[in-house]
Amino acid sequence: MNLPSFLWLWKIAAWSMGLSLLAYLLLTVTGIWMFRARKTRSSRPSWLRSLHYVIGACMVSLVLLLLAIGIVGTLGHFGSLGHSSHLLAGLIVVGLVLLSAGSATQISAKQAWARSLHIGTNIVLFAGFLWVSLTGWSVVQKYLP
Repeated sequence: MNLPSFLWLWKIAAWSMGLSLLAYLLLTVTGIWMFRARKTRSSRPSWLRSLHYVIGACMVSLVLLLLAIGIVGTLGHFGSLGHSSHLLAGLIVVGLVLLSAGSATQISAKQAWARSLHIGTNIVLFAGFLWVSLTGWSVVQKYLP
């Protein structure tokens, strides 16, 4: 298949990546807000935790959409996967996002490990997003005329 037939797919991927990074930024802000409120024992808005969960669910959905677009687009254009380190970077980011979401559902006073895992995973996810962005840029260059 040729590039023009896949141009719409790459546009969706670009928007999804941008929105994923925005979601990560918003999750960082709301997460720090909740962390500070817990550490200082001050009250937090009742809607904050729900907002954090909704943004997190959106980010999971966007990252899974990116995975699907990457697989379909690469198979459609090249006929096989694994043409660059972007596949590995993407799979690691997907894994980190799913680990973060899974650990978030386990956070409670009785399971302190879940909060540590969630925060630690999200710190590592920053490097993952950086890596997948850099490798993605080199992949995009292959598709441009």
